[in-house]
Amino acid sequence: MTVSILAEIPEELHGVISCYLENHANWDQDRLFAAALSLFLLQNNEEGNSVSANLSSQQAAQVYLDSVFQYPV
Repeated sequence: MTVSILAEIPEELHGVISCYLENHANWDQDRLFAAALSLFLLQNNEEGNSVSANLSSQQAAQVYLDSVFQYPV
């Protein structure tokens, strides 16, 4: 399932993202945001022993790994 997000970002960040995407042809904006958001969630997860917390971490890790190691078609 894919969910669209509309968000405003600082102009400086937009410039950095644009520069990165220009220099890395195998990345696109969707892939970059998926990798960044999933990494953020992994780094800032609530440490708990609940099944739902572990499942959330596993799902975020899977999205991150899929985004980072996706090869161009």
